[in-house]
Formats: sequence, structure tokens, C-alpha cells
Amino acid sequence: MNDSILNKVKRRIWTIFLELEMFFLNSFVGNIPSHFIRRFFYRLSGVKIGKGTTIHMGVRFYNSHNIVIGNDTIVGEGTALDGRDRLSIGSHVAIATEAMIYNSEHDIQNPNFTPIHAPVVVEDYVFIGPRSIILPGVTLGRGCIVAAGAIVTKNVESMDIVGGVPAKVIEKRTVSDLSYTLGRAAWFR
Repeated sequence: MNDSILNKVKRRIWTIFLELEMFFLNSFVGNIPSHFIRRFFYRLSGVKIGKGTTIHMGVRFYNSHNIVIGNDTIVGEGTALDGRDRLSIGSHVAIATEAMIYNSEHDIQNPNFTPIHAPVVVEDYVFIGPRSIILPGVTLGRGCIVAAGAIVTKNVESMDIVGGVPAKVIEKRTVSDLSYTLGRAAWFR
């Protein structure tokens, strides 16, 4: 068997393994009504999760091995976290229900519709509103706020409040010293 065919077979087997792992995480682990148990399995799958972080039920992962989540962060129900490239989420971050953070998309100008991967960085004290979408290559600066339903296509500066499609700056947060901790989630959410 030549090297080309052997490499294709290896890649196919690895892809099947990743798909099975994500199926297990998304279909079974994500529906266990205890964030302690879910966090155990997420860490086992390669997600780096900081102390005091809560991941609610129904969160969907895409390649969990590239995801890092800081301390005291809350990830809401039904959120999608994409790890096909590096996804770094800071500490004291609140990600609301059904937000989507992607770091892979297709090149619509390429005749082969090839994938494009770019890391996403969410710095400390960021709030991401419900059903908002963060696209590949975006950095959300410290303390920024993403309004509900916004689609973020470009970097957001620290302390900016953005909203809309595509997201634009609405105003600036006036708080100068962020030092809060997020409340603890219920055990069975």
C-alpha cells in the first residue's frame, strides 16, 4: 500500500474517532443534569476548564481539544463552541443561551469551497448575549459586551458594547475596574 493511500486511511479513521467523540459529548454528556459530571467528561475529552466554571446543559462542541476556558466562566444552554482552531475563553466570562462561537468557515470565493480556520479569543469579563454569533478570527476585548442576536465579524475593543448585523459599536462601558465574580449556577442545569 503506498503512503498516499495509507495517509488517507489514517485520516479517515481519525475523523471517524473525532465524530464518535463529539457525538458522545453532544448527545449524551451534554444532557446529563449535573454540571459536575459534564465538566468531568469535558475535561476528559480535552477541554481545559478553569476552576469554578459552569457549562450548562445542551452545549455543543466541535473538536473539543482546542478549547480553553478560564476560571469562573458560565456557558449557557445550547451554546456552540468550535474547537476546529484554537478557542480561548477568559475568566469571568458570561456566555448566554444559544450563543455560537465559530473558528471555521468556508471560503465562498474558492471554487472548492475550502475551509478557513482562524482562532477566536474571548478576553476576561466579556458578556456574549443570547443567540449572538462570533465568527472566525475575532478577538473580543476585555469587558466588552455583545448584544443579543449580534453577529460579530471583526474584533471588538475592550469595554465596547456592540450590537446588530454585522455588529457595530453602540457605546462604551463606563465602569473602569472590573472585578466581579459570576454567581454559581444551579447544580442540575
